Amino acid sequence: MIVGVDTHKDFHVAAVITALGVLLATKTFPTTRAGYQALVKWARGFGVVQRAGVECTGSYGAALARHLAAAHIDVFEVNQPDKANRRRRGKNDTIDAESAARSVLNGQASALAKSGQGPVEMLRVFKVAKTSAVKSRTQAINQLKAVLVSADPVLRDELRELSTAKLVQRCIEWAPTTPCDSATAARFTLRLLACRIDRLSQEITDLNAQIAAVLADHNPAILDAYGVGPDTAATLLIAAGDNSERLRSEASFAALCGVSPVEASSGRTQRHRLNRGGDRQANCALRSIVLVRLRWDQRTRDYIDRRVCEGKTKREAVRCLKRYIARELYRVITSPDHRQRHTRLLDEQ
Repeated sequence: MIVGVDTHKDFHVAAVITALGVLLATKTFPTTRAGYQALVKWARGFGVVQRAGVECTGSYGAALARHLAAAHIDVFEVNQPDKANRRRRGKNDTIDAESAARSVLNGQASALAKSGQGPVEMLRVFKVAKTSAVKSRTQAINQLKAVLVSADPVLRDELRELSTAKLVQRCIEWAPTTPCDSATAARFTLRLLACRIDRLSQEITDLNAQIAAVLADHNPAILDAYGVGPDTAATLLIAAGDNSERLRSEASFAALCGVSPVEASSGRTQRHRLNRGGDRQANCALRSIVLVRLRWDQRTRDYIDRRVCEGKTKREAVRCLKRYIARELYRVITSPDHRQRHTRLLDEQ
């Protein structure tokens, strides 16, 4: 039997089909532990279940995917149903659940879902919090400077020549005041924003320390690669997932990062086009590594010069370089030492 699940916040709709594609039944389950257990028991009532197609395994379906994996069921990530088929058949939760099961049956859904538990999941949640903190700090800094622009000239002259760090520290050192006019209101707001910036900076520092600690324990070899820092390493590991063995080859990792060229040939025209798919954050991380190497690594500069002499543009040469870096880092991410360390961590948990 094959199970397909259309996931939602409060409930999941499951469908069971046979290996011949016959729909047997559909049913709705709540998004609770008891609901997940009931779903597995219900599906196994029709026969042996070894595969399941689940939508949104990184959000609404994450907890269910972990539960199915713990029940020794292979979970495949199912993308949005084909739009042409949806227009022809219509849309409801039952149809989507059946479509998820059929995607697994016909091989369209062939990518195993990320396990969502382990060191990489720790990195993911730390990165989520850090991204939010960095964005909020940038916004607070911009607001602080905007308030200062329209503040009283005396106050503006006092703070005009200070750098951002010194400006924040000076505002924090002011004694708390009760606003009574526009000038004191500006001082009150500047101090409030400065304190917010300071708190967010401390959050970012703490999260950086946590990310570095996880990387040092989980896969320190990736930090030894030239141009790879904690942020880029974490982003690439998150793209691969805790169960990096789901990546069948370095070509699949390159496709996941959006650095594998896509063939666009027709007739006598034989060419490849830029891959605009894949994980764009991982693609950005590879570009950051390329920029570091272009700045400091002579071999990288020599490679770019050679490809330009062969007739490629610099942008095309950089794309080739991103592909080679993906191949290099794939070996580090999926190395036997890394997998053994991952297994030990799961055993300890």
